[in-house]
Amino acid sequence: MATNPGPAASPEGRPLSLRERRRQRTRAALIAAGIELFERDGYEETTVAKIAAAADIGTRTFFGYFASKEELLFPRADDRVAAALDAIRTRRPGERPADVLLRALGTLPSDDDDLVGRLTLLRLKLIRTVPAVAGRAFAAQYAAQHVIAAALVEAYPGELDNPAAAALTGAFIGAVAAALDVLLVRADAPPPPDAVRAALVDAVARALSGQKR
Repeated sequence: MATNPGPAASPEGRPLSLRERRRQRTRAALIAAGIELFERDGYEETTVAKIAAAADIGTRTFFGYFASKEELLFPRADDRVAAALDAIRTRRPGERPADVLLRALGTLPSDDDDLVGRLTLLRLKLIRTVPAVAGRAFAAQYAAQHVIAAALVEAYPGELDNPAAAALTGAFIGAVAAALDVLLVRADAPPPPDAVRAALVDAVARALSGQKR
C-alpha cells in the first residue's frame, strides 16, 4: 500500500533536509507495515516489535515516531487541526465560522489516506471493537475541539463565546466522524477516496447548514 509520507517541505516552506526526508520515509514504512499487520493478524496479535521488524527498524526506533501502536492509527490528526487553524487565520471577509471549518475540510489533500482511505476504514473498524483505539480517538477529538474552538473565539470576538464555539466545533468533528462511519464502514464496498471525500464534504455542509447564519 502506498502511504503518503507527508509534505515535501516544512511548514515554513523550506525544502526538507535529507535527514527529514529519511524520517518521513521511515514513518511511512511504519504506517504501511502497521496497516498490513492489523488487517492480516488483528489488533491484539500485532505488536510494536512486529511492526518495527516489518518496517526493518528496531523496536526502540519505533518509539521515536509513535508513542504506541494506537497512535500509529492517527498519523495525520495534527494536520487536520492545522488545516482548520490555518483556515480560521485566513478567514475571508464575511465568511461565517461554519464556512471556515468546511473550507478547511475541503482543502485537505486528496491523497490523505488518513481521512478517506484504507487507513480510515481500518481505524473506524478498530474504534468499534478495541477500547484502546476508541480511547485514543476520543482523546484526539477532544484535543482538536479544544484548540479549534479557542481559535474561533479569538477570530470572532463578540460573536462566538466559549460554549457556542465548542458546540460548533463539536458538531463539525462529530459530523465528520459519523459521515465517515456510514460512507466507509457501513458501505457494502467502500467507494473510491475521491467519491468519499466529495460525499463527506457535502454531508458535513448539510449538517452544519443551520450554523451559517
